[in-house]
Amino acid sequence: MLNEKYMSLAKKLAEAFVNSTVLTEEPMKAHTTFRIGGPADIYVEPAYSDIADILLFLKGENVPFTVIGNGSNLLVSDAGIEGVVIALGKKSSAITISGDTIVAEAGALLSTVANAAADAGLTGLEFASGIPGSLGGAVYMNAGAYGGEIKDVLKSVTVINTDLEKQIFTPEDLDLSYRHSILMEKGGFVTDVTIKLAQGNKGEIKGRIEEIRNQRVSKQPLNYPSAGSTFKRPEGYFAGKLIDDAGLRGYSVGGAQVSEKHCGFVINKDNATASDVFKLMHNVDDIVYNKFGVHLTPEVRIIGRDIN
Repeated sequence: MLNEKYMSLAKKLAEAFVNSTVLTEEPMKAHTTFRIGGPADIYVEPAYSDIADILLFLKGENVPFTVIGNGSNLLVSDAGIEGVVIALGKKSSAITISGDTIVAEAGALLSTVANAAADAGLTGLEFASGIPGSLGGAVYMNAGAYGGEIKDVLKSVTVINTDLEKQIFTPEDLDLSYRHSILMEKGGFVTDVTIKLAQGNKGEIKGRIEEIRNQRVSKQPLNYPSAGSTFKRPEGYFAGKLIDDAGLRGYSVGGAQVSEKHCGFVINKDNATASDVFKLMHNVDDIVYNKFGVHLTPEVRIIGRDIN
């Protein structure tokens, strides 16, 4: 049962920001590709124009908040998330194309931006066409696939920092590297992204996107909920191969399983809990380390009340 403080806060938010969506005790499993997660006390999908004001409001109320995108790289605790979840989604997803430059709001899906680029005959973003996350989340973790990364096409990023000030960052400012940006340490979140691409052949661009789609379908366990690649690639190794070589293909804990199709993925095979996934990840890391002396670092972001 939501306490009186949060009930009152939700009412204030709904009344002050009528263009934004405000929900209470919203199950996060409905907002993650893992289909796992307990309730957020308050769940807000802000209209783009409301983002800064909502953050200022929450700071004044001294309420903890968590910012997410499409929920494609998240494992949310079964006990849910305290305070407010701000989910940048459809209401902050506008895309504008001018020449070889795309400016998009952070809630835009990577796949949507990649397809918009293809329709405009712009090349360089094909690698992102199969990544299920949002653009803001992709910048936060420097998402990549099929030989490309966000840092390869990024021109600039607008960020609201922890002091609630807007800043413009260049790729160099963000210290982008493998699945890393400086935002992971300093905090702050992305509101707008500017991407610089090159003119290309529309048919060839769409052909590459189709090729990537076919590779994903053939190699990844897309018929089960997951958060994509569960572990980062250890230097000099591939996480999936280490897991496979350790004899863990199909290894299960509760409803969570190492995918039999691609060992780099942990899937929600049968109503898995966050605890199932967390324990499985811990066990896989222990077994791989004992066999090969290599630790596996989670690529998935683990958030929410205590998870174990």
